[in-house]
Amino acid sequence: MPLFDLPLGQLERHESTATVPEDFDAFWDATIAEAREFELAASFEPVENLLPLIDSYDVSFAGFGGDTIKGWLHLPAHRIPGENLPVVIQYIGYSGGRGLVQQDTAWAQAGYAHFIMDTRGQGYGGLLGETSDPHPSAGGVAHPGLMTRGISNREDYYYRRAYVDSFRAIEAAQSHAEIDENKVIVTGISQGGGLAIAAAGLAAGRLDGVIGVMPDVPFLQDFSRSIDLAVRGPYPEIASFLKRHRTSYESSLEVLNYYDGVHLASRCTAPALYSCAGLDDVCPPSTVYGSFNAYGRQAALQPAKSIEYYRFNNHEGGQEHQWVRQLHYVADLLAA
Repeated sequence: MPLFDLPLGQLERHESTATVPEDFDAFWDATIAEAREFELAASFEPVENLLPLIDSYDVSFAGFGGDTIKGWLHLPAHRIPGENLPVVIQYIGYSGGRGLVQQDTAWAQAGYAHFIMDTRGQGYGGLLGETSDPHPSAGGVAHPGLMTRGISNREDYYYRRAYVDSFRAIEAAQSHAEIDENKVIVTGISQGGGLAIAAAGLAAGRLDGVIGVMPDVPFLQDFSRSIDLAVRGPYPEIASFLKRHRTSYESSLEVLNYYDGVHLASRCTAPALYSCAGLDDVCPPSTVYGSFNAYGRQAALQPAKSIEYYRFNNHEGGQEHQWVRQLHYVADLLAA
């Protein structure tokens, strides 16, 4: 596949043209305050996983609207009593769920607490999901999929619920007695990367303890450019919706602007390690760099940030190479 987006030299200087709404912070202040009116009610039930080196727990906590959100928590079985663990919170890619309890324990194998959040209304593709979305009809007409669900109203848009869930997942992880609430790292691939950015951006100024953000080939960044460039994956759902709803482009972008990861990235305060793939036609490289270059811009102290660029990869990104890079990154964060 030929290079379809900007070359690396231009990507490194690329700035998103997404315009933040004037009441962006007020909107999210009110949304988080509304979510916190519901008791977190985090629970961790032991689960037999047949893995002698890993202890696993079935997680439930209250997300948006008090809705029950599922997850897994994995801990190293041979941990030191009384010593709290740093936690890596993992968010899942589009259409996927938390999977079976044995499917992914990688961060626990590395010696950390590993918290995986199920994604509401997903788990129908990729890994199995078990969290329902009790608000499927909010916002009227939508294209099949999630990208236009509730797009006619910022209060009803699907990702308002998913972003709040992601934020409350941090609170849930921090509530566990064996987790160090001051050593939280958020990560994910594609949609998971977008949710990691959203969670960290929402946590900034509202919740302490996030010390690292690791979004891989992140989705949900720079919506207007992504809609124009992406030829595969979820963004074309929006284009297909607008193909029929020809007069809804501006109003749809007004709603999407409240959920653009570029704006949330600019509010992040924790150090970050991004990744980007040069041939990615699902999450175009310029949208990832638009987010990366905006990252931390609104912070009082500019956080350290770096990005790995995989020139010849599509949306699979760096895969095992990025995983090894992350292992080193987390170890360095915690040693600092």
